[in-house]
Amino acid sequence: MSWTGWFIFFLIVQLIHFAGTWKLYQIAGRKAWEAAVPVYNSVVLMKIINRPWWWTILLFVPIVNLIMFPVIWVETLRSFGRNSTTDTILGILTFGLYIYYINYTQKVTHIKDRSLKPPTSAGEWVSSILFAVVAATIVHTYIMQPFTIPTSSLEKTLLVGDFLFVSKFHYGARAPMTPIAFPMVHDTIPVVHVKSYLSEPQIPYFRLPGFQDIKRNDIVVFNWPVDTVNAFQTAGDGKYYYKPIDKKSNYVKRCVGLPGDSLEVRDGFVFINGKQNQLPDRAKLQFSYDVQVNGQLNPEMLHNRYNITDGYGFGNNTYRFGAISEESLKMLKNNPNVVNITRLRNEKGILDGRIFPNNQNYAWNNDFFGPLYIPKKGATVSITAETLPLYKRVIEVYEGSELGIDNEITQSGTEVLLNGKSISEYTFKMDYYWMMGDNRNNSEDARTWGFVPFNHVVGKPVFVWMSWDGINKKVRWERLFTTVGGSGKPVSYLMYFVILVIGWFAFDFFRKRKKSAKK
Repeated sequence: MSWTGWFIFFLIVQLIHFAGTWKLYQIAGRKAWEAAVPVYNSVVLMKIINRPWWWTILLFVPIVNLIMFPVIWVETLRSFGRNSTTDTILGILTFGLYIYYINYTQKVTHIKDRSLKPPTSAGEWVSSILFAVVAATIVHTYIMQPFTIPTSSLEKTLLVGDFLFVSKFHYGARAPMTPIAFPMVHDTIPVVHVKSYLSEPQIPYFRLPGFQDIKRNDIVVFNWPVDTVNAFQTAGDGKYYYKPIDKKSNYVKRCVGLPGDSLEVRDGFVFINGKQNQLPDRAKLQFSYDVQVNGQLNPEMLHNRYNITDGYGFGNNTYRFGAISEESLKMLKNNPNVVNITRLRNEKGILDGRIFPNNQNYAWNNDFFGPLYIPKKGATVSITAETLPLYKRVIEVYEGSELGIDNEITQSGTEVLLNGKSISEYTFKMDYYWMMGDNRNNSEDARTWGFVPFNHVVGKPVFVWMSWDGINKKVRWERLFTTVGGSGKPVSYLMYFVILVIGWFAFDFFRKRKKSAKK
């Protein structure tokens, strides 16, 4: 739905509100017209129901307003003496339209100074839970979101089993595009394994201003642009569901290419504008190797000393390891049982049909890829039959259907047509990024599915608050409360956090004790 459509919908809601409440406004000592003025009517209503004015803001926050509207309906009923369980149920089940019945058929009085304390302990629990959910949803959507590392594509920097806090405000918090959704879950409601949202209506893309731009080599969480994963939603029923942008699966990779860059992969190493990309010191590139031995390799030693977790034996005294860093490789070479080590690599010019742009004219693979221009907002590229495979999805999907634009590209011989009109160039409307894993042979990344549009960016991982070693079944204590960015070995701030928590509880204890003594 466009902004115009949403504006019309907003006006309809205001009309419904006015028709259902104007008499109640008068009973409360207000003017009938105050129920008709958008936004102002909400501020006035907060005074009528004896709630703070800033609740009005919550009514315009997507997802949060799904919780707040039922609360406002119930609070309105109770402000006019309708406190029974039946009134509450009818108010919610009729989506607030029960207020029409009260407004036009019942003689009620306004309870100006009613008690806001729930009459029962159950009601108090419900009230506390509702507003805890509201607060958590705001934090989750606009400030900080928890995230778990499920794969080893950024191994050594982020480990499988790391639990992160992802900042939404560094790059600018993206407002929810899917307004009807279960709060604080992604695309699936846990336990019942059903979709957590309705695909329609959609709110046009909008992002709050950020504090920084995405920098080269930043680790970024984003929505997977070509999402085909349905197991997140349906417990593997084999069906495919269209996912709105903000409900596509969350991925985490390193941004090695920025808008306007020319990127190339040579023998597994990234080159930007002709120069090899230099990763930060915490990043460790890993490649896959076959290791021939004349004995056995101790699995515990591989994991704990060599920091090698991905591997298996497959005969002829040979092991295949999927992720070995340069440091681990040097140690492995010194093992007396190791006879020979061979890196697994593709040859230049050998086409891998699984690699972007999945076109026979581009003989690219994981180890030799590009050069490729990464689209930048406002930049113009030549569009020919040869370059079209690189940018067709950008034009048709990312800058087309996902933005509500009917872009269709066809070809007539060597001529390229956009919506039936011949084009020889195209100017991009968005910035795009190139996301890759440090585990170069075991990372499904941009080499497979291409560019990541900026409107798919979720946030920046900033903090590891928990880390679980699934192989050894233990907590990685040294990684708790460490920062994702920075240089040198990660430093744990766990002790500072423990001291802060103890200090807070001590302060709260003595504060309450002092308050009791005064009574």
